[in-house]
Amino acid sequence: MKGRKPKLAVITGDVAPSGCPGAPSWLAAHARAEWSRAAPELHQRGLLSRDVQASLESYCVAVGTIRECEEAMQQDGRFIQTEKGPTMHPAFRIQSAAMREARLLASELGLTPHRKGGKQPDAPAVSDPWEGMLG
Repeated sequence: MKGRKPKLAVITGDVAPSGCPGAPSWLAAHARAEWSRAAPELHQRGLLSRDVQASLESYCVAVGTIRECEEAMQQDGRFIQTEKGPTMHPAFRIQSAAMREARLLASELGLTPHRKGGKQPDAPAVSDPWEGMLG
């Protein structure tokens, strides 16, 4: 074929080159908000392939659950009155489980500062009490 060859972009995996996919319509409002925050970051780093989207959906559902439980506890209080006396709000256990799941999925997706390669703050220098004694 004569003429200029078109420039080709190398795409690894099956990441959509056109743009970041939108949140699935079935996600609740808080989960959709988390998708809007996390998905563009993953897409920008070339990590939002089809096989990762299911993990991202699960992560967003977990974060949405955390926020919904927090709203319920803010409205009702962390402790509720029952026949047997005051007890922890039922949303507390649900929220705790969702926090564990969200933390694991965030780590798997590379959404934590450690996984992003973010610089951790330097530890303060510890002076050595033995320094200068020999010498």
